[in-house]
Amino acid sequence: MSKPNEKLEALFEAAVALETEAQRAAYLNRACPDPELRREVESLLAAHQNPDSVFAGKTVRVEATPTAKLGDRIGRYKLLQQIGEGGCGVVYMAEQEEPVRRRVALKVIKLGMDTKQVIARFEAERQALAIMDHPNIAKVLDAGATETGRPYFVMELVRGVKITDFCDQKNLSTRARLDLFIQVCRAVQHAHQKGIIHRDLKPSNILVTSDDGVPVPKVIDFGIAKATQGRLTDHTVFTAFEQFIGTPAYMSPEQAEMSLHDVDTRTDVYSLGVLLYELLTGRTPFDQKELLAAGLDEMRRIIREQEPSKPSTRLTQELVAADVRRLKSKSESPGANSEEVVRASARRLLQEVRGDLDWIVMKCLEKDRARRYETANGLAADLTRHLNDEPVVARPPSRVFEFQKTVRRHKFGFAAAAAILLVLAGGIALTTWQAARARRAEREQIRLHAETEKAQQAEANRADAAQESKGTLSASDFLQGVRLIAEDNATDALPYLVRSLSANPTNDAALTRLATLLTYRTWMLPTVVMSNASQVNSVEFSADGTRIVTGSADGTARVWDAKTGQPVLAPMKHPSSVSSAEFSLVGNRLVTTSAETAYMWDAQSGQPVTELKKNPGQAAPALPNPGGNVPPFPTAPPAD
Repeated sequence: MSKPNEKLEALFEAAVALETEAQRAAYLNRACPDPELRREVESLLAAHQNPDSVFAGKTVRVEATPTAKLGDRIGRYKLLQQIGEGGCGVVYMAEQEEPVRRRVALKVIKLGMDTKQVIARFEAERQALAIMDHPNIAKVLDAGATETGRPYFVMELVRGVKITDFCDQKNLSTRARLDLFIQVCRAVQHAHQKGIIHRDLKPSNILVTSDDGVPVPKVIDFGIAKATQGRLTDHTVFTAFEQFIGTPAYMSPEQAEMSLHDVDTRTDVYSLGVLLYELLTGRTPFDQKELLAAGLDEMRRIIREQEPSKPSTRLTQELVAADVRRLKSKSESPGANSEEVVRASARRLLQEVRGDLDWIVMKCLEKDRARRYETANGLAADLTRHLNDEPVVARPPSRVFEFQKTVRRHKFGFAAAAAILLVLAGGIALTTWQAARARRAEREQIRLHAETEKAQQAEANRADAAQESKGTLSASDFLQGVRLIAEDNATDALPYLVRSLSANPTNDAALTRLATLLTYRTWMLPTVVMSNASQVNSVEFSADGTRIVTGSADGTARVWDAKTGQPVLAPMKHPSSVSSAEFSLVGNRLVTTSAETAYMWDAQSGQPVTELKKNPGQAAPALPNPGGNVPPFPTAPPAD
């Protein structure tokens, strides 16, 4: 049997990941149409399961030396137990007897898989681990080769379980899961700083062990790691065209693209996002079995183009499913309450995930790597901000960006719709232009005739309109004021009557109503005067009757609400007794005077605008007031 080439190795690794023979057969039917290549893949699968198996009429011999057995020695290490197996290598728990006695993990390439490329990749992992020193990355202790030349290396034995299994078995809270995940991000950042990209981050490559009762995650298996700075070994690790490197469910779009664009550290950020998604929801964004069942081309398309659901959306779907199961279990077994527990847990988790964690996960899973976190540390920092109730960097994408992604996903449909709209718009524009051209000449004749008549009529009406305008405005304001008085809303009626009288000074009815109203409204004046701590020297209403200004002997001017008698502005201070306080015509200024000084104030804020020094004997400056032609205010409420 010939040694497997790169295409053969990719097919073998994908088939080994499937659980049943039926799934492997269905996968090979789609991905391996070449009968000869398929026979070689099936031979490797048989050798993987049983090196001495016989099929296709002949015995398959992978290597003269039989498969390593428990109790065998590799170098100075005695194999005790097989603890892991991948597409290319087998991991054993071994015992080192010298110079110290300890348990270690020993990884060696499988029989029949020692191609030049696999050996190069294996040595890359060995070198990658050797240059890293981080408490969350498994340490390399030794390296060498078997008697048949198959390379192996020895690293610390991590007695732990997959991070997802650990979180589920311990029923960890969301915060505890995030704390573990942040440690993983720090470890991946350390690898990136050493120039190493993992390219296969997944739960089985992140084990959680215990250190004095404290859970410690350990990142293992840099078997497909890639050097970002120089070469790790003397062998060049070459990823052939059409070869999948990584695990599809955790693979970034640029890895699935298999184009000339090289991957960088942000491919690990994507895989970390998938892992975080799984820790929060119990599912990966895309199901591994469904991806493999879809075939190579469809698998690549899904990873590159299909947008995954947000974690909260996935949890909502789980909640709906729990509701369905709950209703079914109630009808079959009214005493069952396990689904109630699941439903309550899912609802609580949904509240924790919706918002910040949704945004953080989806930022990691961006198809465009330029929109992801630049580093694993950036992801860890944003999660820390979330845990500290601080604003996170991740934000939901804008509507414009979402629309752009929709257009890219359905570009042919949008192109066809745009073409149809363009044709329709062109036809409508042409028809409209022709109709407009025909109507334009007719309208021009009508316009000239109408303008002549309008000019004559406008000149005749202008004089009448000017005269009627004042009368109409005065009558309208007067009627509005009368209506408000009838509704016992005298305060709001006051400005309408003032405006009516201003527009028509001969309106005796408005003058009488205004005088009566002002007389009636002055019942508030004693309340205002009594509210002052000192003698009141001056009292005046504003033009609209809604406010009162007073000047007091204690050097204070105050503005009051004419309806409630409550002060509306802070006291305006004078150095001596305020003898006069007046509103301006439009009500936006106040002038207060004392024996020596006059001040102008902003009537809305009570802040001073300017100070006016008086000459000896000079009279206080006066402001015009529209109430000047109204009878003076009485100082007591009218008698019943």
